[in-house]
Amino acid sequence: MHTTSITAALLRGALDIEHTAHGLRPHRLPAWARAQCADGQLAMAEAQPSGVRLVFRTRATTIELDALRTRTAYVGAPPRPDGVYDLLVDGRPAGQAGATGGNVLVVDMTTGSMETRPGPVGTVRFAGLAEGAKDIEIWLPYNETTELVALRTDAAVEPAPDSGRKVWLHHGSSISHGSDAASPTSTWPARAASLGGVELINLGLGGSALLDPFTARTMRDTPADLISVKIGINLVNADLMRLRAFAPAVHGFLDTIRDGHPATPLLVVSPLLCPIHEDTPGPSAPDFSNLAEGRLRFTAMGDPAERAAGKLTLNVIRDELSRLVTQRSADDPNLHYLDGRSLYGEQDFAELPLPDQLHPDAATHRRIGDRFAGLVFGGDGPFAASQPAG
Repeated sequence: MHTTSITAALLRGALDIEHTAHGLRPHRLPAWARAQCADGQLAMAEAQPSGVRLVFRTRATTIELDALRTRTAYVGAPPRPDGVYDLLVDGRPAGQAGATGGNVLVVDMTTGSMETRPGPVGTVRFAGLAEGAKDIEIWLPYNETTELVALRTDAAVEPAPDSGRKVWLHHGSSISHGSDAASPTSTWPARAASLGGVELINLGLGGSALLDPFTARTMRDTPADLISVKIGINLVNADLMRLRAFAPAVHGFLDTIRDGHPATPLLVVSPLLCPIHEDTPGPSAPDFSNLAEGRLRFTAMGDPAERAAGKLTLNVIRDELSRLVTQRSADDPNLHYLDGRSLYGEQDFAELPLPDQLHPDAATHRRIGDRFAGLVFGGDGPFAASQPAG
């Protein structure tokens, strides 16, 4: 078996790499951005490598990847599914595997405390691959922090050539991050990117799409051909700001992105349908009443009457985003708006309800990805020119 050093040349979708005692930990925010926020939720989310993949060319028929995972467990809640590694060979699904061992991060949502329980390095193995040269992609789990320790193959490895595809940079909430998709290539952004024929950089940050200036500056500085931002649900979840602060914050976020990408197609996506918050403000809180049945659900803690005082709901946010994009697009023809309910709306909720009242299931991720690809990458959508000919 050949052992290959894992370097940035073999990684796509990561914006930073941290050298640890075990190997490399991919990050989706650069170190300077991480230093500007001491929030544990953000730290956990950005270190979970949604959309990050190892990409290389090889003639190998057996691939082994040693990795140290860190799973998250919530006190009083059902166990979270183990992370999945997706294998693509020449762009086509060719296998799935999981890692054993690893650390467990125990989170108490009632107190906000976190405790890490250490565990051993595990191995992910793919065998019986076809002979001959091929391009390999190993997509890392979206829901586990991953330290890459060693890559072993039964033939030499070299970096894969540039695909020549356009780069799509997307920012959003836990739904964009992947919760609760079946695997890393079936999160809705990954599926949409595959259908759209683009390279994905996913800045979906669970619980952390909060119009943070450091996120906007990260997007400003990241090379991209297509950019989208999905804004709203986390602002309501956290009850973070009022309408007076929201409008200028959106302007500032978009202004910063435009400082680095003045003419790049930029799509603003409003929230998907979420009935508990359509007209009821946040914050959101876990409802533990169904834990005996193995289910965790969320509930809205605000009062609809508080909208008069400027509290945000999803309908308030949609109206404001539509207004702001209409205003700005008069001078910015490459700025576009998409109502999130066109991706998941009332009829979808009736057929595929949100299991915990906030997050879509695997089938819904697939539907959202298909819808986004059709509306945005297809026809006369704002990203249509990115699709390959034919």
